[in-house]
Amino acid sequence: MPQINILPKHIAELIAAGEVVERPASIVKEIMENAIDAGADKITLEIKRGGITYIRITDNGCGIDRDNIRKAFISHATSKISTADDLNAICTLGFRGEALASIAAVSRVEVMTRGENEDIGTRYCIEGGEETVLDDAGCPKGTTLIVRDLFYNTPARMKFLKKDVSEGNAVAAVVDRIALSHPEVSVRFIRDSKDVLFTPGDGRLDGAIYKVLGKDFASTLIPCDYELEGVRVSGYISKPFNARPNRMMQYFFLNDRYIKTRTGMVALEEAYKNSIMVGKFPACVLKIQIAPGAVDVNVHPAKTEVRFANEKMIFNAVYYCAKSALQQGDTRVQATFQQKVNRQFMPRPAEGKQIKIYEQQLEQIKKEAQPKQDFWTNTTSTEFKKTVESPKTETIVFNDNSSKFEIEKNEMPDLVPCFKPTVQEPAPVAQTKPEPVEIKPSIDPEPVQPIVEKVQHEVEPYRVIGEAFKTYILVEQGKKLLIIDKHAAHERMLFEKFKANRGGIETQMLLAPVTVTLSKEEYSAVLDNLDLLEKAGYYVEDFGGGMVIVNECPTAVADADLAEVIMELAGYLVTSQKELIPEKLDWIYHSTACRAAIKAGDRTSDYELNKFVKSLLNNPDIRYCPHGRPVLIEMSRYEIEKNFGRV
Repeated sequence: MPQINILPKHIAELIAAGEVVERPASIVKEIMENAIDAGADKITLEIKRGGITYIRITDNGCGIDRDNIRKAFISHATSKISTADDLNAICTLGFRGEALASIAAVSRVEVMTRGENEDIGTRYCIEGGEETVLDDAGCPKGTTLIVRDLFYNTPARMKFLKKDVSEGNAVAAVVDRIALSHPEVSVRFIRDSKDVLFTPGDGRLDGAIYKVLGKDFASTLIPCDYELEGVRVSGYISKPFNARPNRMMQYFFLNDRYIKTRTGMVALEEAYKNSIMVGKFPACVLKIQIAPGAVDVNVHPAKTEVRFANEKMIFNAVYYCAKSALQQGDTRVQATFQQKVNRQFMPRPAEGKQIKIYEQQLEQIKKEAQPKQDFWTNTTSTEFKKTVESPKTETIVFNDNSSKFEIEKNEMPDLVPCFKPTVQEPAPVAQTKPEPVEIKPSIDPEPVQPIVEKVQHEVEPYRVIGEAFKTYILVEQGKKLLIIDKHAAHERMLFEKFKANRGGIETQMLLAPVTVTLSKEEYSAVLDNLDLLEKAGYYVEDFGGGMVIVNECPTAVADADLAEVIMELAGYLVTSQKELIPEKLDWIYHSTACRAAIKAGDRTSDYELNKFVKSLLNNPDIRYCPHGRPVLIEMSRYEIEKNFGRV
């Protein structure tokens, strides 16, 4: 049997510190909670490089007496509890007595503090768990704690830290939660010498929400207050029509402590059942007040996981609180009519991305002069209402009022076989046919022939019967009946098109850029993946304060709700940090294709149905949509007649 050794003190402290201090955000959480426990109503936080090199937290609490300063940095030393019975009714945010000792074990710590009954303050320095300075200092009542060079003595832990921006956003998320949980405390956050957040500390939750989460989010909330069986739930919930694509904006606080509660989430979403769309989630800032003895917060060092003595009681309180608020705040959505923005090509405001207008116009003219490869693979649900010019300059529309597809002149050679360009044709169009003298015989200027060969794929004769339920296309082909899901098939066609044009997706610049407010986790994930989003056709920039701005998007989704699209992508990026880049890119392509494809329930004209079926049958590899659902179902004539008793 191997020899059993007792670990040295400094190694044991490093191991224990790893459970409490994972990143700069862990330090900020522990120290700010200690400041609140000390009775502070003003807290100032300053970080540099995401908190990796510098963290300073100043409060006006009761401070630490000189006699206790050394004890404060001893493991399991605390003033919050003294007996085992105190664990059954914890009323403070901290109680373990591990935070300061763990922080001092992996960083360089400097403390300046003065107690309520002291005339002079104390300066105390400790590095790697070893005391270096203990001296008098002039300072106001309260405590200032400075943490420098996190993980300087544990380089293995340093490798697991993320970029400065990501670590800074994680710190910002912690500050937001503390500001929301304690609106009576004025919180000031300085990040890289810039003021990021300042709350008034007037005790009003709505004011804290406005400062932390922004005006747009605060304007969509409904107040709620409910008490049931000794459990009080109060705060704000979002209006049904302002539901979000993920749960990132759900904040639950138990006795002024931020927690993650599955019970609360399920109860909240159950209250919104039949009020919001499937796949949408409500937002909330809810504070749950319960007797300390009815909950166990001593589950994990992070103290975000708790155990309730009665889960059903918490569920009912949250459910009826949200349900009653929704019934009282149920008002009709007010429609506002604004002039539709014509999103044409224009120079991007971003530096280094500007394009000359005349160059774009020239490229656009060239594209219009060339015949398109395929109608359904190049047409999205936003390109529905184009017209075709006949030789008599009459406008021909091949769709009814409810159709969303448009047919261009060059997509209908069978209808205008004798039509030729007139002298009014723009000059750039004529330049698309260079003289053969300028081109080497071995070079094909435009790969037109391969495309034609692909389109002329030999297909068994078929007949389009019609459309069922505005969703399924019925096709008779030989001795079988084909049932095509037009949304699933169109989605797969667009998905394959995006993948084939990886890095070269057609994009459209927005005349009016779209700003999107995100949670701190979403905000950080988007900033970490700006290059990935650009490859997918989304040009997104940091707007500051948890907001991003969209300057350019894929043409296929130009008319979609871009704010909702970005929030959906941000939610995915948060949960897919460990996935490979190609997998993330495919998911973004899939999401874009799903939004751009024709929707089930949209009526389609006969001509469009024929074009779609032709395109689909010429691509036999398209069998399933990106979700994995089949795009086509076959039924043989024998099977049909057998069910009718004919054979």
